[in-house]
Amino acid sequence: MLLIPAIDLKNGQCVRLKQGLMDEAIVFSDRPAEMAQHWFKQGARRLHLVDLDGAFAGEPKNFPAIEEILAAVSAHIPVQLGGGIRDLATVEKYLALGLNDVIIGTAAVKNPAFVREACREFPGHIIVGLDAKDGMVAIDGWATVTEHHVVDLSKQFEDDGVNSIIYTDIGRDGMMSGVNIEATQKLAEAISIPVIASGGLTNLDDIRALCAVADSGIAGAITGRAIYEGSIDFAEAQRLADELLA
Repeated sequence: MLLIPAIDLKNGQCVRLKQGLMDEAIVFSDRPAEMAQHWFKQGARRLHLVDLDGAFAGEPKNFPAIEEILAAVSAHIPVQLGGGIRDLATVEKYLALGLNDVIIGTAAVKNPAFVREACREFPGHIIVGLDAKDGMVAIDGWATVTEHHVVDLSKQFEDDGVNSIIYTDIGRDGMMSGVNIEATQKLAEAISIPVIASGGLTNLDDIRALCAVADSGIAGAITGRAIYEGSIDFAEAQRLADELLA
């Protein structure tokens, strides 16, 4: 079970949102590259970046901060990024800069052919991020809830070459209310692609609960607010996960 620190970028700063609301942003650092180095030193084996402004604008908006983060840590650990990735040129630009994986979210829902093209052009580097509320996929920075069920939509990507699905429960993201274990496990069992849990990770009990169902296909969990506010000690949590699944 890989625990993945999240660095959410808004106006070049590291922030966290509650349920995706931009006006509910809490600023944790105005030096994201230093934050990336901090998590690497704490034992992170992968980082998760989100260009929040890009997710709403539909194009990259925090490129300087992303470039600094990659310069600081991409030689040591893989970094994945989502937010505003809508075309192959953007994918190519990020991968050339040192990004390991790009996360396609809204574009995967609106234009599934783009996912197939990206997987064909950049095999092994494409992740699909699906955010859901009550099981229904949301897009455009969570502003719009669609009629697509997350399980049904995920199955469409099984043959495209996507290396994993990041599943975020919007209702729990940033709320410190615990991971939606049941929904995450249900998705992982329904598809052949590894699932990365996101949203609601609060304490070590959540780590234990995720590890208990890891064999269903849950490969990791993204953590944000909990490690910034201290309800989870990142290094301790990763050690626990390693011990439980040894």
